[in-house]
Amino acid sequence: MDASELSKRVEARVRKPPRIIDMISTMERPIGRGAIAARAASKQELSVVAFSTALDWMALGWDDDALRGIVFGYPSQQRAELALSRSLQAPGQFCQFLSGGQLAQAPDWVRALVDDLRRYAEGDPVNFANVPLALGHLTPFARRVVSACRRIGWGQVSSYGELAAKCGSPGAARAVGSVMAKNRYPLVVPCHRVLAAGGGLGGYSAPDGLRMKRRLLAMENSIANGSLR
Repeated sequence: MDASELSKRVEARVRKPPRIIDMISTMERPIGRGAIAARAASKQELSVVAFSTALDWMALGWDDDALRGIVFGYPSQQRAELALSRSLQAPGQFCQFLSGGQLAQAPDWVRALVDDLRRYAEGDPVNFANVPLALGHLTPFARRVVSACRRIGWGQVSSYGELAAKCGSPGAARAVGSVMAKNRYPLVVPCHRVLAAGGGLGGYSAPDGLRMKRRLLAMENSIANGSLR
């Protein structure tokens, strides 16, 4: 075979499109560590700390100097951390989990919030009005609902309909209920203080559901035990 013929065969092989089986094989290869690192670098890391309270285990997550979410009422640290990760749709590889001994590394406002949540769980009338929240995932209406809910103080309650009216949307009680059901910041945004029409408890998505809602309201002296449906 002369040099000219060899050159033609090499050129044909270079131009030949990849076989489907080769493409599938390439797609099925494991992602390399470099690619994983690049993905991680493109995502903002979520810091998480879990801690024990009188309301069982809580976990909170933050980034960018704002709170991303809270969960509470879980029987263990691991369950609380997992619940928060799922709530925020944040895979574990993009979370920095701090132990109680590492809490000193957290910002001042986070350490203060942990102390306040522990005090709240013991029955102290804590005001969470100054806690910075990450609200980028919410619609303008949902932000108004969250803002109005934060103004419901210790020992006070409101109804879904009343909250809707305060947000300039009378008749949107069901929409308010939907926002409350997806509340990422229970206790800080006190959705347990929002009731159904006629004084019924409505709903509550924390562990133990309405039982926990009743417990919180009773603790805040908002109700006498057994007075709500």
